[in-house]
Amino acid sequence: MKAKIMGAGSYTPSKKVSNAMLEKMMDTNDEWIRTRTGIKTRHISEGENTSVLCGKAALDILEKAGISAKEIDFIIVATMTPDGLSPSTACLVQDYIGANPVMAFDVNAACSGFIYALSIAEKLIQSGSFNYGLVLGGEVMSKIIDWQDRSTAVLFGDGAGGVLLGASETESSFLGEDIHSDGSRGESLTAGSRFVSNFQIENEMKDSYLQMDGRSIFDFGIRSVPESIRTVIASSNSTLEEIDCIVAHQANYRILKAIAKKLKIPVEKFATNIAEYGNTSAASIPILLDELLTNGELVLGSKKKIVLTGFGGGLTWGSMLIQL
Repeated sequence: MKAKIMGAGSYTPSKKVSNAMLEKMMDTNDEWIRTRTGIKTRHISEGENTSVLCGKAALDILEKAGISAKEIDFIIVATMTPDGLSPSTACLVQDYIGANPVMAFDVNAACSGFIYALSIAEKLIQSGSFNYGLVLGGEVMSKIIDWQDRSTAVLFGDGAGGVLLGASETESSFLGEDIHSDGSRGESLTAGSRFVSNFQIENEMKDSYLQMDGRSIFDFGIRSVPESIRTVIASSNSTLEEIDCIVAHQANYRILKAIAKKLKIPVEKFATNIAEYGNTSAASIPILLDELLTNGELVLGSKKKIVLTGFGGGLTWGSMLIQL
């Protein structure tokens, strides 16, 4: 069997936090944020946890695709901000949407998470054992951000998005992939407490907030992502000129401009919505993809070639070449 993208959807919290609002909370200003990141505003959850954001995105996907939750055979959620260590966010989504007791699990590859989850889902469909699968990326980054640290607080937002994969005997949406990790550079971006078993009653909680070496991540992005994009295109016997659009992780507009320069292509080839949503980690690629499909800039069945590419904590990075 072949795996085909049958639909997309997303959900973002209604509360918007502008750069002007952040000026009242920390030593920053709108111009400083916009010129360095391209971000103007971000959506912030007010009590809705990651499973709820993902659940609402899943319902949006199903409604647009005309598929019942009872027809879903598996659910994969990519997130670095789960509701908790157990149960998995995917299990909570399964209950939220009223799906049958199907296989559901989380993937944590930070901002590359959706690429990782989509790759896994494609293989599950190819096995012939599943007809439909939901692949979601969702984050409530606001719960791991130090709102006094302007180096990270201005960057992130909350949201969820995803796609529905279906089995097809004749058509595949997937033309190639290039996915990697490098744990030796993992300390460049960390979040969450470090648990160490030392048979002590007290468990000291450290490093709860997201911490990032911005320069290291910038350099990593502009070196690894262009190479990954070139590799996945070449492996599929395609050329950069044949690519209609690049849907990249929305980390920082300056990074996207630098990647475009390295690839020697116009930055306009990169779709962007970072000004509205900020960096939503694993949710950024599917939110942007759904926005492009909803606006009619991309159309399922058009046969356009799209590169999806993500990079982030782990360190992880990866690209997929798909045909709509």
